[in-house]
Amino acid sequence: MRRFFSPQQLAHAPATELHNGGFSAHAETPSRAEMIVRAIGGAEEPVDYGDAAIRAVHTVDYLAFLQEAPARWAAAGRPGDAMGYVWPVVGRRSLKLKRIDGLIGRYSFDASTPLTAETWGSAYWSAQSVLAATQAVLGGERAAFALCRPPGHHAGADYLGGYCYLNTAAIAAQAALDAGRARVAILDIDYHHGNGTQDIFWERRDVFYASIHADPATDYPFYWGHADEVGAGDGLGTTLNLPLPQGSGLEPFRRAQGAALEAIARFAPDLLIVSLGVDTWEGDPISHFKLTTADYAVLAADITACGWPTVVAMEGGYAVDALGANVASFLGGF
Repeated sequence: MRRFFSPQQLAHAPATELHNGGFSAHAETPSRAEMIVRAIGGAEEPVDYGDAAIRAVHTVDYLAFLQEAPARWAAAGRPGDAMGYVWPVVGRRSLKLKRIDGLIGRYSFDASTPLTAETWGSAYWSAQSVLAATQAVLGGERAAFALCRPPGHHAGADYLGGYCYLNTAAIAAQAALDAGRARVAILDIDYHHGNGTQDIFWERRDVFYASIHADPATDYPFYWGHADEVGAGDGLGTTLNLPLPQGSGLEPFRRAQGAALEAIARFAPDLLIVSLGVDTWEGDPISHFKLTTADYAVLAADITACGWPTVVAMEGGYAVDALGANVASFLGGF
C-alpha cells in the first residue's frame, strides 16, 4: 500500500488546549506522525496539487481566516496561540467582524484547536497527502494511506474544532467526484463522531457517510452523531450514525462496522474513504473503547473484503507510544 506524508505537516505544534476545565499540553503533537511514519516504514512526500480541491469543500472566507488569524492575533498584542473564548449559542449571523476574538468564535466551535503561525502550512500539506492517496487509488491502486496530520473530520466547511482545520476526508471525496466518480462513501471509525464531515455532506446524495463512535450523549462532540441524524433534503438517508457506549470492545464495534458496510454496499460506491482513528485503542488517554492492537487488522480485513478501492485517511489516536503499532496493524489488514 502506498503511503503519503509531508514533513511540513510536523510544523504545527500548539502549546496548550482547554480540556475538561483546565489548560493542558496539546494532545495532537508532531510526535504522533513521527511514530506512525517510523512504524509503517516511511512514506512518500506528496506533490502540491494546489488549493482547488480545498476550495471545493471549504468557504473562501474561512480559508482566508485560517491563513490570517495568527498574524492578526499577534497584531492585537495577544500572547501565545490564537484561541477562541466566545461563541454564538443559537445560530450565526453573517456579520462582517474585524476583531480577531470575534472571528475565532465565528470560525470555530471549541477551545482545543489553537492556531499557530505554522497551522495553515501543516493543514495544507495534510490535504495534499490525502489528495496524493486519492490520486493513487483513482489511478488504479487498490488502496492508499494518507497520514493526515493535523486530522480533519471535525472541520466543517467554515469552522475548525477537535484539532481539525481542513476536512481531509471531505476533500478526498469531492476530488474523486470531480474526477468523475459518481458515488463516494466515507466510513468513519474514529472514537469521536466526524461532525464536520457529516455537516459538509448532510444534504448530498452522492456521498454516503457512516460513523461508528462513542455515544455523543457522553462524549465529544456531544451535539452531533446521534442515531436519529440521517441527513436532510437530497441527502436524506445518506448519513448513518452508530454510536456505542464507553467500554465497547471488538465484538460490538465489529458488529456496528458490519452494519455500516452493509449500508455502504447498498449505496454501491465507486470509492471508499476510511477516516481512521486509533483512539479506539484500550489505552488511549482521552477515549474509552477497548480495542486491542490486533483488532485493527480484523477490522481492516472486513473492510477490504468488500472490494472497494479505498483511501485511508488518518484521524485521531493519542497514545503516542502505541500509535505506530496500531496503525501498522490496520494497514496490515489490507
